[in-house]
Amino acid sequence: MNEICEISGGSSSDRTIDVVHASLVKRRQAEKRFRLYGLLSIVVGLCFLVLLFGSIIARGYTAFQQTSIALDVYFDPQLIDPDGRRDPSALMEADYDRLLKNALSSMFLDVKERQAKRALYSLLSAGASYDLRDLVLANPELIGKTQKVWISADDDTDMLVKGQLGRTGAEGERRIKDNQIAWIDKLEADGRIKKSFNTAFFTSGDSREPELAGIWGAVMGSLFTLLVTLSLSLPIGMAAAIYLEEFAPRNRWTDLIEVNINNLAAVPSIVFGLLGLAVFINFFGLPRSSPLVGGLVLTLMTLPVIIIAGRSALKAVPPSVREAALGVGASPMQMVFHHVLPLAVPGMMTGAIIGMARALGESAPLLMIGMVAFIVDVPQSIMEPSTVLPVQIYLWADSPERAFVERTSAAIMVLLVFLIFMNGLAVYIRKRFERRW
Repeated sequence: MNEICEISGGSSSDRTIDVVHASLVKRRQAEKRFRLYGLLSIVVGLCFLVLLFGSIIARGYTAFQQTSIALDVYFDPQLIDPDGRRDPSALMEADYDRLLKNALSSMFLDVKERQAKRALYSLLSAGASYDLRDLVLANPELIGKTQKVWISADDDTDMLVKGQLGRTGAEGERRIKDNQIAWIDKLEADGRIKKSFNTAFFTSGDSREPELAGIWGAVMGSLFTLLVTLSLSLPIGMAAAIYLEEFAPRNRWTDLIEVNINNLAAVPSIVFGLLGLAVFINFFGLPRSSPLVGGLVLTLMTLPVIIIAGRSALKAVPPSVREAALGVGASPMQMVFHHVLPLAVPGMMTGAIIGMARALGESAPLLMIGMVAFIVDVPQSIMEPSTVLPVQIYLWADSPERAFVERTSAAIMVLLVFLIFMNGLAVYIRKRFERRW
């Protein structure tokens, strides 16, 4: 009888071990599958990210170069300064466009028809005459002389030289005609076409002409807007976080405030734009399209993020720091500002930088307050009309000209560089100054 029990007990134990081993095998296989799924999802995400960045770079890197055409311009005194007084006002009103047309006509003597001449003159940028004007104003001694001048090409000429416009297909379906292609080829063969760094893209404001359009006005608008946002949201957000975490009593009112702060962090950004339109513009009468109003709207949007990040940084400070400070006789105010806050500042600054990076990339709330307007002049203060870089990208993306496609992608690249820099700065501050407990 005892032998039977031992046999039955041994067989039951063996079956239990077999079941445990089988379940372990299944769990290990499930863990391997889970790791594989996680790795696969990361690889797929990286592939989409590379595809996105690759398409943006492939379309936008050519915008950092601009095509120029060399012309032998005769600065005719009869057209520039017939009185010979070198009066700056007279020099500014001279017919520089005629000088460019004369220079082109002298190079292509066989072009005589009016329509063909119009096509020939369209190879040059619409702002080429202003370049000549600035050249003469800077050096009036050029009047009466013939000078080789590099003139910006039109956007279609620029795109053709860069290989962004096709040469084949029906002529009626192409933006650039066969005779223009022949003229461009002749200029290239004569060494009169070159591609150089497009400084105007970084130093000019917006323009209807793609070859003249730049991002400097939008960059300055973004800078002024972020300055207003930072100067308001950082002190208010840090003060609110300190009060709610360290001094506020725990009751239903503070609970209600905390719930509303968390809810505001999830509100769509366009709602803040509607609030800014109703309050700051319609009620207070602040100037429309100004960085001041944009900064106020973005302040409302980033405050919840900064408050939540600030409270998290304060919670991360161990209670022993507070107890030790109070134990040696520090007041609650001294305990917070002399001991807790210095340890929480790196985390609070990280949240503030991430909030600023979010504000830099926002466009929806700024569209509602009129920062979508076409602004040519570069703003000089927070009260002047301006736009911001994301809105500038939106405007260019909606333009029909092919050349604006590359400038849109180039502006996206610049915006991504700023965002990566700001997020990298946040990571650096956290790694450099964060204390681990």
